[in-house]
Amino acid sequence: MKFKTIEWKGDHIRLLDQRKLPQEVRYLNCRDASSVAQAIRNMAIRGAPAIGVAAAMGIALAAKKIRSNRPEIFRREVEKVCHLMGETRPTAVNLFWAIERMRAMLDQFQSEGVEGLKSRLEKEALRIYTEDLKVNRKIGENGKILIQNGSGVLTHCNAGGLATAGYGTALGVIRAARDEGKRFHVYVDETRPLLQGARLTAWELIQEKIPCTVITDNMAGSLMEKKEITLVVVGADRIARNGDTANKIGTYSLAVLSNWHRIPFYVAAPTSTFDFGLFSGRDIPIEERAGEEVTHIVGRRIAPGGVKVYNPAFDVTPHSLIQAIITEKGILRRPFKKAILRCRVNTVVK
Repeated sequence: MKFKTIEWKGDHIRLLDQRKLPQEVRYLNCRDASSVAQAIRNMAIRGAPAIGVAAAMGIALAAKKIRSNRPEIFRREVEKVCHLMGETRPTAVNLFWAIERMRAMLDQFQSEGVEGLKSRLEKEALRIYTEDLKVNRKIGENGKILIQNGSGVLTHCNAGGLATAGYGTALGVIRAARDEGKRFHVYVDETRPLLQGARLTAWELIQEKIPCTVITDNMAGSLMEKKEITLVVVGADRIARNGDTANKIGTYSLAVLSNWHRIPFYVAAPTSTFDFGLFSGRDIPIEERAGEEVTHIVGRRIAPGGVKVYNPAFDVTPHSLIQAIITEKGILRRPFKKAILRCRVNTVVK
């Protein structure tokens, strides 16, 4: 990778500010947990795996700065930070998965005292980071078989290195196929309202010299009808036990279009994105964001003042519209419920 999304620096966390891309490559130095939480909330860092890593690092950073040596006070302060991180964004389950892994350290190693727990929390945050890198590369290796020479690949939003610790999920599949020598073209949905496709995915693909074309979100159907698009691969923020998948708003529309045109629709995600407590996508909490994201582009108003705005950040694609889910444990196919339960992993890696 020619850039780093997130780095642990010991006394602070360095984040690539994704709000500034592609015009400016600028980094944020977060020196406390509140600044990390703010970066997640305002989408300076975004993407389900990436915000999980950021939250874990933010918890570890806060723990290092707690001065009390009394275990009960230390635990109470760490719990406050866990709660703070959990309040940032509600849909991406990787965030809560990472927080629970950090919480588990408090129970598993409570006998080691405050200094021991600080060390354990830091090591766990770094483990979550390195695991994510390995998992993404495995997703890419597993999924590259789905892309053939001459394919027209459509992707939506950003599921690349910027959305993860590095390499990416959906873009990981694309990178792995390129590295194998396959020649194909990537179509990038601009992804309104925040343009993560046009700003971020296109930027990543240009860095990697992978041929790509940005299209507006309402052009996909036309290109499918012309047979320019031969498969769709997207990321995910939460996947229910039956395979229903929450991803960036507009994903559901693409899945419907893909099925109408008999084009395979794939989801690429780590198993940490599975929510085994939800039986279907109906129960996935959907984040609603500020109306200004829709009424303004780059700070400039494009809609009349006083107009009402509906701005859900995600939608849910039913499992019946998904051809397969690409994970680090393999390519899962219908019936997804059995396949997902077979690859269930423990919350804590011991």
